Amino acid sequence: MIYQRQNPVIAAFILFSLFFFPSCGTSQTEAESKEEGEWVQLFNGKDLDDWTIKIAKHELNENFVNTFRVEDSLMKVRYDGYEAFDQQYGHIYFNTPFSYYLLNVEYRFVGEQATGGEGWALRNSGAMLHCQDPKTILKDQDFPISIEGQFLGGDGTNPRTTSNLCTPGTHVYMDGELFTPHCVNSTSKTYHGEQWVKAQFLVLGDSLVYHILEGDTVVKYSKPTIGGGNVNPSDPAVKIDGTPLTSGFIALQSESHPIDFRKVELFDLESYKGNKEKLKNVLARLARKE
Repeated sequence: MIYQRQNPVIAAFILFSLFFFPSCGTSQTEAESKEEGEWVQLFNGKDLDDWTIKIAKHELNENFVNTFRVEDSLMKVRYDGYEAFDQQYGHIYFNTPFSYYLLNVEYRFVGEQATGGEGWALRNSGAMLHCQDPKTILKDQDFPISIEGQFLGGDGTNPRTTSNLCTPGTHVYMDGELFTPHCVNSTSKTYHGEQWVKAQFLVLGDSLVYHILEGDTVVKYSKPTIGGGNVNPSDPAVKIDGTPLTSGFIALQSESHPIDFRKVELFDLESYKGNKEKLKNVLARLARKE
């Protein structure tokens, strides 16, 4: 897949327009296109009051040995209280579900991986999109049913893409065809060291999803649905294969490597869902401000 480098929201806006609007009518004036809306700071830099924690092998909202914490205005994931990681995969969920939105996440990997973390989990985390309700996750369940924007950091030498796609308990369509493997690499560059990375995700219900980095659309897909494996165990009353993922919760991962998040913000596009012209206009307005 080859994507043209350009402003991130413009890239998504153009792809969205080509997909849905091969021909356009008259455009609104600048004044007419100024729709209401603002960025919502999901992480307030002070506390985790708006978030729910679920760590495998622990009860809901048991923040095992302070895995998720706020220090220095950062949301931090740490393992200094662990004797061994022991597949205690954790996720922290914002308490409000969303369907149509643009999400910005700024993250950096730091320090050393926890003892007992798997090799594949080195400098590995992610933003889980369209997650199942954390209240429905089983005590020993490893990952939520979701679509994942996978964050990977470089090892200092080898190429390693980020904002990849993984599909715990889900399937998507890519290039018009059903995609059933668990993960696919993006076309991003490698981010070594402890540098900050800004990842963007444009999510339009169960229609289109874009992963965007530094002006590049690095992964795009459509029609996320429940299906497939890579979630263990799961409640069959929740994991109903073939169900479209039209909305869900947003979660950040704990997979054994320390990570910081300094910004988690969202522009809610739900009110524009029923009006394609207004949706195009607000995406164009966001693009001009990038």
